[in-house]
Amino acid sequence: MKQLAPLPVRQLLNHYHLTPSKGLGQNFLVDDEILSEIVRIAEIPPDSTVLEIGPGLGGLTRYLAEAADDVVAVELDRRMIPPLKEVLKEYDHVRIVQGDILEINPDSLIVDSAYSVVANIPYYITSAVIRHLLNAKTKPRRIVLTVQKEVAQRICAQPGDLSLLALSVQIFGSVSVPLAIPAGAFFPQPKVDSAVVKIDVYDEPLVSVAESDDFFKLAKAGFGQKRKTLRNSLSSDLRLSTFEVEAALIEAGIDPMRRAETLSIEEWKRLVDSVRENKNSR
Repeated sequence: MKQLAPLPVRQLLNHYHLTPSKGLGQNFLVDDEILSEIVRIAEIPPDSTVLEIGPGLGGLTRYLAEAADDVVAVELDRRMIPPLKEVLKEYDHVRIVQGDILEINPDSLIVDSAYSVVANIPYYITSAVIRHLLNAKTKPRRIVLTVQKEVAQRICAQPGDLSLLALSVQIFGSVSVPLAIPAGAFFPQPKVDSAVVKIDVYDEPLVSVAESDDFFKLAKAGFGQKRKTLRNSLSSDLRLSTFEVEAALIEAGIDPMRRAETLSIEEWKRLVDSVRENKNSR
């Protein structure tokens, strides 16, 4: 990877009379070694397309442009477009799109079915962005996001400490946290450390489209009252009798006294099938 000259972030902000927006979660990653490492982690084929969300001043975008033949950078903040264009003026294969990624269908931006997403995103939209990308008709082959360290750890949690977020991501891909990033690598410096979460998206999700509605309805009910056992949380949220829920759990090979965070994806799938069978037999 070609080492680039450090981006003069403060000078650019001063020149364009800009102040990073707290409301938009603008913390620019300014450590060039880390920027280069993120692109290495993404393993971007040279002839592929990369979608970047929230390029800001283009610090990461420059490294992506060195690695890929096509980069689409979607920036919400109109104020950032002029300096972004200046920083990227030598890269004619970078397309800058002004807009909200959550209101844009990725399929309208990308023609490469094997595209990657690499981005340093505002913490507050992490879940929404991941959900938006994984629910797109054409899903990325890989998602590499810089997020709050605690959120990265939640996404990669295993049964025993599983969350609805982790479950929602892990049915779509294999997850890992390959890099920790200290708060000092950003300007302005956030109050918490960050980490890179990497999602290698499966060709087919572990839960089929036909099963997904029932799967997530059941999972949301289970995680909706985390302190309760599955026997109690599912019966109250799904409007099933305690007896019906207990029977479905036992049939799926799950102790009714367990809690939602302890179940594996395979156990959730068995439970969906068991609940369906019990409903159909009524």
